[in-house]
Amino acid sequence: MAKNNPFTLSFGKSPNEIISRYEFVNDIIDTFQSENPISNAYLIEGLRGTGKTVLMTTIEKELEKENDWIIVDLNSTQDLLTDFAMRLVDSCKNFSDIFKKGFNLSIAGFGIGLNGENQSRDSVSIICEILESLRKKNKKVLITIDEVMNGENMRHFASEFQILLRKDFSVFLLMTGLYENIYSIQNDPALTFLLRTPKIKLEPLSLAQITKTYQKVFETDLDMSKKLAKTTKGYAFAFQALGLLYFDYKDSLSLEKILLKFDDLLDDFVYRKIWQGLSEQDKNVILAITDSKTQVSEVCKKLNMTSSTFSKYRQRLLEKGIIQAPQHGYVEIVLPRFAEVSKYYVE
Repeated sequence: MAKNNPFTLSFGKSPNEIISRYEFVNDIIDTFQSENPISNAYLIEGLRGTGKTVLMTTIEKELEKENDWIIVDLNSTQDLLTDFAMRLVDSCKNFSDIFKKGFNLSIAGFGIGLNGENQSRDSVSIICEILESLRKKNKKVLITIDEVMNGENMRHFASEFQILLRKDFSVFLLMTGLYENIYSIQNDPALTFLLRTPKIKLEPLSLAQITKTYQKVFETDLDMSKKLAKTTKGYAFAFQALGLLYFDYKDSLSLEKILLKFDDLLDDFVYRKIWQGLSEQDKNVILAITDSKTQVSEVCKKLNMTSSTFSKYRQRLLEKGIIQAPQHGYVEIVLPRFAEVSKYYVE
């Protein structure tokens, strides 16, 4: 009987084969479960495909094992406060004694009936009433927002979240986002508390762990497993994509042909979107860097650019997580085969 492919390309879905980021998981969980948490919120930052959602989901699943945690997943495209109130009510339906007698939620207009009387209630009053009941039962609430974006919706929600903290409710917030969105949120004058919120920037996965996983799944030799792992450069999506392809085609296609399919998946799922989010000069800088580490002086020469001008683009691409500086005077593209794929984007 053929084995099922243990790798997946579905964003947000935890694959069967996963490289866990134990340090981050433990740090966040230990903080949230502390009697006096140093922070009630964390921001997880990274490019699309770096495993932000998988990390957040892992933390959710660990906390769900505890009886004193309630998890509420919010949609950043919705009215966050209304969404929070509705999902909090839904999450607490299993606790028969959380709601007062006669409590009835009407989605249309968000009305509540208390003791047989219909009363119009806003989202905040509903949230506070439920959190007060949960506090008496020593329950904690984790709010998660995937791919958060700045805007009036986020400002309103964050302001109310701070008020909930001042009232000593046990509410915690975990958000993921792209660099530019996290930067915008943390530097918004209306969201100053998020400027002090701990931020986790996802680095590449361990090549040693990827090697061990590939060797186990493919039952291949160490050298081939190392070669495949190096090809991914530790990029979480690449780990899944190359694993999926090699699992399906290792017995019928050469590695060279598998890598051509690999390029197509990288293009379809992530690289085209990343490329579209770059400025024209950012793109020129990327095209001037080879797939291996490249001297800054060589890049500047290709672009007829001074080192001081280049440093601005270098810093921006470093912050986005697209390049790294492996040593002084050198830059390198972090994303596997991005140099090869991006050549096809040039008009």
